[in-house]
Amino acid sequence: MCIRLAAGYVLFVMAFFVSAMTANGQETSLIGIYQGSGLTAAANHLGQGGYELSGGTKVSFDKWYHSKWIDMRFEMLTQLSDDFGLLWGASTGQHAEKVRIDPGVKLGFILQKRPTPSTPLSLTVSSILGGNLTERPCTADYGPVGGFQTVNCRLAASQLRPADTLKYMANINPSRLKLDLRFRGEF
Repeated sequence: MCIRLAAGYVLFVMAFFVSAMTANGQETSLIGIYQGSGLTAAANHLGQGGYELSGGTKVSFDKWYHSKWIDMRFEMLTQLSDDFGLLWGASTGQHAEKVRIDPGVKLGFILQKRPTPSTPLSLTVSSILGGNLTERPCTADYGPVGGFQTVNCRLAASQLRPADTLKYMANINPSRLKLDLRFRGEF
């Protein structure tokens, strides 16, 4: 519910921004709509494997790390002049029981110059705000010896002390800054 509300709010703000830019004569174009990302792949990787309980019951990580909704994002370009445009977009995020990718916002710009009519040079700079992947712990029952303890779900059956497994919880940020410099010459 919280993710949908946040995504709805971001989309509303973005739609307001587009309508304001269009009203001023600026052209806004959809660059792309994407589903999944490097963080989606990381979340899927966390869900691989499992362990066996002392009674022989197998526990798969997939049920904790599998998300029914895959992170979806869109990117737009608002052209302010022939040589300059604003990049912007948003992502919905995704969540499962033990892993979450937060919604994010992408902001940036494209600057283009033409030293000659057939040689464009462009610089694209963009940044992502939000969009972090975080893993949540489990509560494990270590029986009469250890009792109930908070533990990294994936390492609950390892040789590590339960408290030490928490150091290995996933906390991954998306690439925050992207720079792309392109030069093309036509002959």
